[in-house]
Amino acid sequence: MVTDIAEKDRNTGLSSAEAARRLVEVGPNALAEVKITPAWRILLHQFTGTLVVLLIVAAVAAQLLGERVDALAIWLVVILNGVLGFLQEWRAENALAALRNMLSATARVIRDGRAQEIDTREIVPGDLVMIGAGDRVPADMRLINALEVRADESVLTGESFPVEKSVGGEDGRGGLMMGTAVVAGRGEGIVTATGGRTAFGQIAVLAGSIEDKETHLSRQLGRLARQLGLASVGIGAAIAVAGILVGRSIIEMVMVGLSLAVAIVPEGLPAVVTISLALGAAAMVRRQALARHLQAIETLGAASVICSDKTGTLTENRMTAQFVWIGGRRYEVSGTGYDPAGRITLNGQPVRHADDADLAALLEVAVGCTNASLHREGSDWEMVGDPTEGALVTLAYKGWTPLPKTPPLVEKPFSSERKRMGMVRRIGDDIHLLVKGAPERILDACTTWRGPDGPKPLDSVARQQILEALAQLTGQGQRVIALARKPDANAEANEEELEFLGLASLIDPPRPEVAEAIADCGRAGIRVIMITGDDPNTARAIAQSVGLEVDKVVTGAELDEIDDAALEKLLRRHVLFARTAPQHKMRLVQALQETGKIVGMTGDGVNDAPALKRADIGIAMGIRGTDVAKDAADLVLMDDNFATIAAAIREGRRQFENIRRFVRYLLSSNAGEVLAIIANVAFGGPLIFLPTQILWMNLVTDSVTALTLGLEKATSEQMRVPPRPLSAGILDLHALLMILAFGSYTAAASLYVFYEFLPQGEEIARTAAFTAMVLFEKSSVFAFRSFTRSCTRLGWFSNPWLILALVAMIGAQLAAVYFPPLQSLLRTQPLGSEHWQLIGLLCLPLILVPEGIKMVWRGSNRQEASE
Repeated sequence: MVTDIAEKDRNTGLSSAEAARRLVEVGPNALAEVKITPAWRILLHQFTGTLVVLLIVAAVAAQLLGERVDALAIWLVVILNGVLGFLQEWRAENALAALRNMLSATARVIRDGRAQEIDTREIVPGDLVMIGAGDRVPADMRLINALEVRADESVLTGESFPVEKSVGGEDGRGGLMMGTAVVAGRGEGIVTATGGRTAFGQIAVLAGSIEDKETHLSRQLGRLARQLGLASVGIGAAIAVAGILVGRSIIEMVMVGLSLAVAIVPEGLPAVVTISLALGAAAMVRRQALARHLQAIETLGAASVICSDKTGTLTENRMTAQFVWIGGRRYEVSGTGYDPAGRITLNGQPVRHADDADLAALLEVAVGCTNASLHREGSDWEMVGDPTEGALVTLAYKGWTPLPKTPPLVEKPFSSERKRMGMVRRIGDDIHLLVKGAPERILDACTTWRGPDGPKPLDSVARQQILEALAQLTGQGQRVIALARKPDANAEANEEELEFLGLASLIDPPRPEVAEAIADCGRAGIRVIMITGDDPNTARAIAQSVGLEVDKVVTGAELDEIDDAALEKLLRRHVLFARTAPQHKMRLVQALQETGKIVGMTGDGVNDAPALKRADIGIAMGIRGTDVAKDAADLVLMDDNFATIAAAIREGRRQFENIRRFVRYLLSSNAGEVLAIIANVAFGGPLIFLPTQILWMNLVTDSVTALTLGLEKATSEQMRVPPRPLSAGILDLHALLMILAFGSYTAAASLYVFYEFLPQGEEIARTAAFTAMVLFEKSSVFAFRSFTRSCTRLGWFSNPWLILALVAMIGAQLAAVYFPPLQSLLRTQPLGSEHWQLIGLLCLPLILVPEGIKMVWRGSNRQEASE
């Protein structure tokens, strides 16, 4: 790649012709465009699930056998499922596209000896770019001129404090990276890399190279679909062949086999799952969480580990003064961010500029030696300038310090050599030199200090006291700024013989809601691990302040030195990872996954994108998050609120519990139909259910009722139990026994009804058995509302949608029996009172027995607990 620039071009920049040639050679300065997934691809994706494929096969088979009504009904379910899934994912894609706003559209460059503003895509290696405070860096560049340049690199490195930049600086301090922001100063730089060759671009490429993962729920539903598919084909074919071998009619047994295949597959399950997840996703949008894929929130509910970035995720990404140290006195500062609503207190008592001369002198330097300013935008305060300076200005506001009325007489800019900044200002009738900077450098220039008894000579004892206070603050992970002044100065005042005023400690504070959110995760058995690119001391301080237990801090360099076996042991401890690079985050996520964990990863920077995509559930910040991070994530927090994650986990667990409820309910209903058909074939009787009647039960009456089980509210226990194991499926032994028990009873009861009324005619008996099965399935739904709590405890009417669905579906069944068009479609006959009485009597055990068992079980558990 061409990155050189001739010496003569350091002032004139590239020529237009040379820039055009290089643009052809290296290509535009842009990452691979993040394209919105085409609508047709999103729609096609809805028809690739195993259950949906199974339904398509069933529809085609029914059509080939001439069962057009059955085929039409199945196709309608497939289409409904596809449309619902498409609408949710297409809406999420478009909402995400509206958030894409990462790089500046234009940049200032020098070409042909004059300054020009060009599209950032046209920047080439060797271009001479001018940058200043507030600019986003359009490409990787090396500074050749710099005046007090500081850059916010948190989107790439996770470092919460701005990084000083200088010409020829070491350790990357002379370079600016694409996508970072200049927060102070101005400079000129020569472009060294563009597009995908930048540090920004290489991380984006790393994220794009990771294959899309399959969600936990899709794996579980896929396994269930394969089991049901094998069962439907195997049992249906076996019964059909067996019947033919014993002399039954081939056409009759093909119909029986088709009926069995239709009965085994819960045709309504894909639609019920999709609708339930869509309702959950809509609920989470109202809580400011956008699920890019329907199953994302359910996967978060299964998470056992949340790997969290620090800067902008756990913290506000706004520097805030926390303590002030003056002459042995420690002042506390309340409030966060750039809102000056907080206050300064000493020994619990509020103090202001007018109350304390020592504090007043320090605050005058904080507000007078700066280029930052605060502005109110509606109800919010905005800061313009360097975050460190902004925090000191906010500190001065909290102390009610008068703002400077005149501009500075002289400014002595910050430099990496001096490590301090000075301004000469007129305060009242006097001229003062105000200085702030690195404590050690400020101390070197001071001869007096503000001690407990007023200004005193800065002797070795005083110096030691100041250094001890400095060590205590920095040991808490805080950045410390020293402030000094020289009264009675002149406009040419030198930075010597200064009066040391005190120390101000700054930190990027944790979000106020984070501690409770982490506590919620802990109660739910979910481990939170901080993985950040920031300083270890700062990371430890933030972790402890939000309630994370930390007994070891490991840096990225240390992580490089340990093998996978040692890392596995390390991850069993309360560990925090600092100074990490994107590849470290990837390795940690993968290591946790290999131990059987379902891993969630939060982040907002470009450096988080590869791990977001590799994790089982990637969670990006919607406001501060970069486009690369949001495109790699499964869930986008629209309010950047970590507490929303706890709400999403609760919603995910609710969704999975409800999915288990309606899957068990649907399969128990199908089991009753299957067992009744098999037993009836064994008895040699006529067909007990027609395929059309089975589809009516599976697609209409069962599906609508099952959907209301997906609306059951979350219970308090859901956030007080550990995450389910990775191997835990939708069905377990308890579920199979429950399905078998209900299926056996409903099969036996419907067979009894069928043979009881068979002397009255085959169609009357089939209508009675068909109606009985529908009402049995409606009666049994109460048992599936909770697997441990009785409806008496839950409240019989606490889910009004369920009651409404029951009334509607019983009404639909009445229409199926008495409404002529449905009678013709379903081949039913009107029933009399004796039919309804027997059916009603057989429904009672399905309500009373489960209710009694749950009451006895809960009572015995309470008794054991009391003993």
